[in-house]
Amino acid sequence: MENRLDALQRRIGYRFADAQLLSRALTHRSFGADHNERLEFLGDAVLSLAISGLLFERFAGSDEGDLTRVRAHLVREDSLHRVAVQLGLPEVLNLGDGEARGGGAQRASILADALEALLGATFLDGGFDAARELVKGLFGEVIQTTDVASWSKDAKTELQEWLQARRLPVPTYRISATRGQAHAQTFEVECAVPALNLTESGEGRSRRVAEQEAARRMLDALKASDRPGSPLQS
Repeated sequence: MENRLDALQRRIGYRFADAQLLSRALTHRSFGADHNERLEFLGDAVLSLAISGLLFERFAGSDEGDLTRVRAHLVREDSLHRVAVQLGLPEVLNLGDGEARGGGAQRASILADALEALLGATFLDGGFDAARELVKGLFGEVIQTTDVASWSKDAKTELQEWLQARRLPVPTYRISATRGQAHAQTFEVECAVPALNLTESGEGRSRRVAEQEAARRMLDALKASDRPGSPLQS
């Protein structure tokens, strides 16, 4: 594990003075009492501030609403999950036996939380400048290559408009599963388009977040199929 933690610190470009902070950031509550939930709380705020600053610099002519929409997409669970996987966090997480056997190392919510906890730990260990540099390294490229217009609508609205433009009924959403205790539940929501016999699922720490993720995945699937000659085109 020590070698893997060394490799992680090389990947993020930051070495911890307090190794216990790094270990705690990567420890799920199923592993023990010294877990990462408080660091996750702190890291969520650090991430939001750092992303806000980067967007403020990048999109000088955009208003508050545009910046808020872009930030919401960048800090959503699915985005954090992808970054966590790219960093190799599944290989360095400390999970209880039951959670590990249940695939917790690949669960989007656990990985997103661990990434936020890592940012919180970096903030405590090296200050905001160190945490901001880490955020810039993780999200800078996508911020520089994106544009505000691509994030103009939330996924549920865009999906509904996509279907209506093709004279198809709007999608339906239902909660298919809930996990965790009442104060820290994870919701799994199914998005269905019965007219096309398609379903996609999304996961999040609220029903709203899970619905947006399911809608985004449905929209991605539909757009991928929306080619000349496709039966989905009208």
